[in-house]
Amino acid sequence: MLIENDMVLAFYKSDDHLKQVAGVLFSKIEQGELGQVVIPSVFSIELYYVLRSITGISSVRDVVSHMITFRNLSIIPSTIDHQLGALFLMDNYQLASIFDAIYAAVALSTENPDNTIISTDRVYDRIEGLQRIDPKNI
Repeated sequence: MLIENDMVLAFYKSDDHLKQVAGVLFSKIEQGELGQVVIPSVFSIELYYVLRSITGISSVRDVVSHMITFRNLSIIPSTIDHQLGALFLMDNYQLASIFDAIYAAVALSTENPDNTIISTDRVYDRIEGLQRIDPKNI
């Protein structure tokens, strides 16, 4: 199972409508209830772009540093295969965000054998072979 950055942001932002959902999700990850969960390493770059206007770089560094301490959560390094796959997905499914495309490419890769992504973003629903689970349903 791959976790998308919407839940990471909801977990760390002080005011987010999905904060409680993200708290439950990360608790289940930590306790091993979801098995091994993965996240692409590019999550840290996206966090920087999203949070830079809200907080400073040191806060982004603190979030990334905390994320790598979660039990049952593995960071998947981005590879050229993931990036090429992301570009293919952008072209074939009209994805607007390179980050969404990379999450989808990693979710469809061998590093994520169940081809499942945890996200509130419905863009993933139209990608063949990818199963999206809404975190509100976990």
